[in-house]
Amino acid sequence: MAVSLSTATMLTDGLRGALERAQAQVNSLVLGKPHEVRLAFVALLAGGHLLIEDLPGLGKTTLAHALAATLGLDFQRVQFTSDLLPADVVGVSVFDPQARQFQFHPGPVFAQVLLADEINRAPPRTQSALLEAMAEYQVTIDGTTHALPEPFFVIATQNPVDLSGTYPLPDSQLDRFLLRLSLGYPDADAERLLLAGDDRRDLIARVLPLLGSEDVLAARRAVQQVHASEALVAYVQALMARSRRHPGVRVGLSPRAGLALLRAARAYALLLGRAHVLPEDVQALFPAVAAHRLVAEVDAGKDASLAKAILHAVPVD
Repeated sequence: MAVSLSTATMLTDGLRGALERAQAQVNSLVLGKPHEVRLAFVALLAGGHLLIEDLPGLGKTTLAHALAATLGLDFQRVQFTSDLLPADVVGVSVFDPQARQFQFHPGPVFAQVLLADEINRAPPRTQSALLEAMAEYQVTIDGTTHALPEPFFVIATQNPVDLSGTYPLPDSQLDRFLLRLSLGYPDADAERLLLAGDDRRDLIARVLPLLGSEDVLAARRAVQQVHASEALVAYVQALMARSRRHPGVRVGLSPRAGLALLRAARAYALLLGRAHVLPEDVQALFPAVAAHRLVAEVDAGKDASLAKAILHAVPVD
């Protein structure tokens, strides 16, 4: 990877090399998905959250486990079910008769990486328990606000909405996810290696962390220094404007979506060894950032076709 001199001033050689090795290690565990793995790192380094939507058995949970293990971050997994309560996620206050006061017992959300597995199997009330945590990096229980650890990163997996026993995520919750991606089936070579190799859980259990929380926070600070020119910002604004008047779109992208796209593009550029954002970075990320935020005139799900059409309709000046 070629790294510019200005990028080297933002990341130490050790951290830059660790990020490269971390991506390589996750790619050795999630076979044949280098673009999706890079997007997962983008979501983390940009300070956002990641939604992975796909059929069961395609590696969604493996990616989450591999990422957390490689980064050396505190990890918790919650299996979302139809009877899961908000307190099962954020925690609960329990009265201590000896101390004569309520004691707060933190839930699994108090982790640096939270895997919300099959999030759309839980009812909307439980899904909404994550809204404050994802947006404000805190939870409020019984009038008391509790800060979440840093970094805080939610990886949610979701089954297709037509699968039995699922509840569609509301638009307000979808908007809290910086990126949405699908893994899809592996290609023939990757699937052959997967079938012939060791169990993924055994491999992940033997993984050594290559980074830590301080490294992740340092990389996030470096992302903020990546330059986006006025022309690049104008291009992002043109995409936002086009989304609000594109045929077939009922609700276009908000300014918050534009900010999310810029943050993601900065992280993407940094991972490619650049200190500035190119239009190609925005184009590579736009479907993953925009598709789940667009509302179509005709209910056609949240596929990426509208986002790709908007992208093709806006030229790069």
